[in-house]
Amino acid sequence: MSARLRTSDGDAARGTVDILARLVEKIRQKHPELKIILRADSGFMRAEIMNWCESHDVFYVLGLSRNKRLVSCITAEMEQAKKIQKETGRSARAFTHIAYLTKSSWSRARRVIAKAEQLEGKSNPRFLVTNLPANEWPPKELYEDLYCGRGDMENRIKEQQLYLFADRTSTAWISSNQLRLWLSTFAYIYFVFLRETGLEGTEWTKKQASTLRLSLLKVSAVVKVTCRAIKVTVPRAFPYWELWKQLSENINVA
Repeated sequence: MSARLRTSDGDAARGTVDILARLVEKIRQKHPELKIILRADSGFMRAEIMNWCESHDVFYVLGLSRNKRLVSCITAEMEQAKKIQKETGRSARAFTHIAYLTKSSWSRARRVIAKAEQLEGKSNPRFLVTNLPANEWPPKELYEDLYCGRGDMENRIKEQQLYLFADRTSTAWISSNQLRLWLSTFAYIYFVFLRETGLEGTEWTKKQASTLRLSLLKVSAVVKVTCRAIKVTVPRAFPYWELWKQLSENINVA
């Protein structure tokens, strides 16, 4: 996991290729058979990122900011969506894909997925660019099932920011703010370990870090450390003692 602060005077996607290279190398060392798909919003739609993915057998699905040229390519689909919306009174969508080449920034034509959506009184066309093959990923499934699933990743980022204080970067020095971010990242890794290992086999594997923190960790207790053991004594009224015992057993086995 990378958690590196950057100054605000540059492109938001800078450094992405370097991080991708390290991550892909680590993943392929352990799982060389995996198909790797980079999924990100339009803030990461950069030619250098797509070029790197294409030259390293990595697939990508990236948001693509709309423009007049793109919208003009899906006139028929937009008319179809408007007609359905007018007839039903509900929002309507139509999907298609096109081969698209920018005027200067792209080195080749690429597959662009288009969602022609008509809301009540408002059109809402959206676009993606991808190198996933059309025979495996039709436009509708790629957009709704694969790309929109990125929302869960954003929830994990919010989880660290809101509940593990990753946004507490208010000092005057980037070095001390970076230290705070690292501490938050270590805490998040710890909660991932709790969910995936300590709480394996329980309904708590999908609980947010805030729930785990308040229910299992932020509890009054007496801790006694001896040469042979660490003993934790909690109040009789503690409702999750059985869960704590299972957590301890799972960690000891791991």
